[in-house]
Amino acid sequence: MLTRLRLVLYGLLIALTVIPAAAQAKTFYWISHGGPADPVWTYFLAGAKQWAKDTGNTVNTSFHNGDVASQQEAVRAALSAKADGIVTTSPDPGSLVEIVKEARAANVPIINFNTPDPKANFNAYVGGDNVTFGKHWAQYLVDKGLVKKGDFVWMPVEIPGATYGVQEEEGIKSVFGPLGITYEVTEATLDQAEVINRMVDYLTAHKGKVNAIIGLGDLVTGSIKRVFDQVGVKPGEIPVVGWGNSLDTTQEVLNGYVNAGQWQDPQATSYVALSLANMAASGIPPGFNVITGALYEKDTAAVYDKILSGK
Repeated sequence: MLTRLRLVLYGLLIALTVIPAAAQAKTFYWISHGGPADPVWTYFLAGAKQWAKDTGNTVNTSFHNGDVASQQEAVRAALSAKADGIVTTSPDPGSLVEIVKEARAANVPIINFNTPDPKANFNAYVGGDNVTFGKHWAQYLVDKGLVKKGDFVWMPVEIPGATYGVQEEEGIKSVFGPLGITYEVTEATLDQAEVINRMVDYLTAHKGKVNAIIGLGDLVTGSIKRVFDQVGVKPGEIPVVGWGNSLDTTQEVLNGYVNAGQWQDPQATSYVALSLANMAASGIPPGFNVITGALYEKDTAAVYDKILSGK
């Protein structure tokens, strides 16, 4: 009996020595140029929160509403706090180049998401290719016969000069320029009520010359129905393409107000970006980017409507 007890205790001792200790929770920083009032950012944020819940790590989140200096300060604050990793959007082309150098020198993984900036030496990028998105929107309008030489396209954007709009315009220009199609980018802000007011004012004044609209942000594309209803534009009367990461836009596509919306996989983008940061913090360098996104029309809009409604 004593021998048997000794064997049991010996086996228990061996088992305890081989059970790995629980991994120590890490702290990551999720930093966005967007604003919490923008519907799409609620989904990006949800992805970050879900990742924290699933992994047991801490994720400190912050929005900076297009304020470049504020976002730069937030990234530096994360470095000062000895973050295990940082995931951040690029608020303006070139704006984080020096700060990324600081992060790399400190051996803190810094992953770029949502808005890429090839000028900065991030560990990796997760998100869409905005230049390609712009090309696809412009080419969609051309290929569908919705615009032609001499036509005018209106392109509202929330934050003039922000990385996403600049890159999208670059792609659009590469298609429209050679074809002699002109366009204008106008500011809409990050407040949805003000977005609608400004878009209504613009369309009221210029409805006669607008042949198509490209929404360079989710707030503007998601406001199309409200704007058209106020100005008296019928669904389909003016072709519209652009971002489609909100229930407003999926419904607009389903009801004919918007021809095609750009899906960006917002929840997955945050989740994967934080996963790459965690992997890099464990000593496994990513060495690759993850490109997301799909352009959807009425026939597949219900798929994204279901995702965004949480059904």
